[in-house]
Amino acid sequence: MSTTKPAYDASYDAKDIQVLEGLEAVRRRPAMFIGSTGPKGLHHLIWEVVDNAVDEAMAGHSTRIEVSLLEDGGVRVRDNGRGIPVDKHAKTKEPALTTVLTTLHAGGKFESGAYTVSGGLHGVGVSVVNALSAHTEVDVVRDGHHWQQHFEYGKPIFKLKKVREAKRTGTQVTFWADPEIFTEGIEYSTKTVINRLREMAFLNRGLEIRFRDERPETPVEENFKYAGGIVDFVKHLNTTRDPVHRQVAYFEEKNDVAEVEIAMQWTGGYTETLLSFANNINTHEGGTHEEGFRKALTRSVNDFARGRGVLKEKDENLQGEDVREGITAVISVKVRQPQFEGQTKTKLGNTEIRSFVEKAMNQLLPEWLERNSGEGRRIAEKASNAARARMAARQARDLTRRKSLLESSGLPGKLADCSSREPERSELFIVEGDSAGGSAKQARNSEFQAILPIRGKIINVEKNRLARVLQNNEIQSLITAIGTGIGDESDIEKARYHRVIILTDADVDGAHIRTLLLTFFFRHMPELIESGYIYIAQPPLYSVKVGTKTRWIQDDAELVAVRAELNGKKHTVQRFKGLGEMNAGELWETTMDPASRTLLRVDLDDKFEADETFSVLMGNDVEARRNFIQTNANDVRFLDF
Repeated sequence: MSTTKPAYDASYDAKDIQVLEGLEAVRRRPAMFIGSTGPKGLHHLIWEVVDNAVDEAMAGHSTRIEVSLLEDGGVRVRDNGRGIPVDKHAKTKEPALTTVLTTLHAGGKFESGAYTVSGGLHGVGVSVVNALSAHTEVDVVRDGHHWQQHFEYGKPIFKLKKVREAKRTGTQVTFWADPEIFTEGIEYSTKTVINRLREMAFLNRGLEIRFRDERPETPVEENFKYAGGIVDFVKHLNTTRDPVHRQVAYFEEKNDVAEVEIAMQWTGGYTETLLSFANNINTHEGGTHEEGFRKALTRSVNDFARGRGVLKEKDENLQGEDVREGITAVISVKVRQPQFEGQTKTKLGNTEIRSFVEKAMNQLLPEWLERNSGEGRRIAEKASNAARARMAARQARDLTRRKSLLESSGLPGKLADCSSREPERSELFIVEGDSAGGSAKQARNSEFQAILPIRGKIINVEKNRLARVLQNNEIQSLITAIGTGIGDESDIEKARYHRVIILTDADVDGAHIRTLLLTFFFRHMPELIESGYIYIAQPPLYSVKVGTKTRWIQDDAELVAVRAELNGKKHTVQRFKGLGEMNAGELWETTMDPASRTLLRVDLDDKFEADETFSVLMGNDVEARRNFIQTNANDVRFLDF
């Protein structure tokens, strides 16, 4: 790298400063506005338009939203709200509809009197959708007429026109995402859209959301409308779980600047499911509303447990994790001026909301526990049992911690560590069985690749408390090797590897082991997934040899395609029953060599969906698991996560 300073360029002046006008900046830097130009950003276009329709519902002006995935790749969102205004805007001298579609930060949510609360984070909404679409059509019915305007690449094709007289009101936005922007494809996921729309219906009690996917030969239709709102949400989350108490606890409170709804129910499980929202935005990173909820929840259950004798005078207070064991809770706040922070702007930062939620819970939860004293006692007893289990888990954790010294002597004996001490370069392969572990040790590059063989199938953490989980030798080895610790003591900065790669056989048993490992990481070491450190290796299932050349095949479908391509040409096929059947050279070439391998990174796009999936697959409800497998059997990627 040269250290010579560049010569001063005297020609660099005002004329060299490029100003991107209108929506040109959005098309030039789309990721700044929608996060990415991959599948997540593509689906974000739908959420922006739906959010506008939901804002109308939250303001009391709309009762129904219709979302359609069109056969030609377009998306149509229709509501029966007031309709985007069409009169001239004082500043732009253009119709308000045109202004909203072509100008950043233009919309009703910036006017203090238009919406009390709004779901849009930055107000860029439909203008960004328009900018990133090859074609957009907007139809508005209001002021006694049907109005229409079309756009291409964000620019109007014709001026807003009055089409015909009409009595109803509403807005319809139809857009076709620009394939030149979304180069990874413009294929929308039916499941992703359905899950998001169902969530929005839960959060907006009484709002009807209709979905239609016109792409399949037989269109897919779903209608969502929940009179119980987030109470129905909790019941839905607990469908495959065993509740400790029948009635879902529900509270609501409001003042001049905010309102809160809380619904919760304890189950016999050991994991906490807490979903929080602010203005319909899923606050994945938590925030002040969660902080207020947790503090008041712990205090109220402790007071009740002592008052009813569940906790004796000599007993220590229950800790927050004890009280929240097995809880399923949904917290939804509506804030007039939300402040979002965190890495992905999904952490609520309004300090006044912490005290608002805490005060509401401190008043309403004790009243509910007293009115439902039998159910309250079962909740307190479950928390007390969790406290005893926590103390046992602490002892097990202390044992694990003593084994977790950074010196090599503190690492698991079966770990073949790498020589690198730079986590960003280092990889840990979790390998199924000693045989495959032996092949992997021979195949690896010992400078940056570590191998940890695990024996058999690890404990199912979905069905066991942490104390028992930590007694499992394979789990202890995993925690010690990775180095971050688990639970409240977890520190992602202490991760010894920035790639933790699950390497199992390409068969049913391998898929089961992979799912058990993913369940463990999701429940007890989620920071590894959130940081993008968990990967799944893709070993081949077959090798096809044609002459002196060998092709590696991932699955049966690819094998059929390759045989058709060979068209009768002489070849031999070998099926690998397990990784142990591959020699070191084959394993390196197909699965471990960074230059030729394929890795799948495990991402957590939807925590709610992931929680539901792990509960079904790894929980106690056999019927739910059977139905899930039958429904998703054709989507191998989804089954294997």
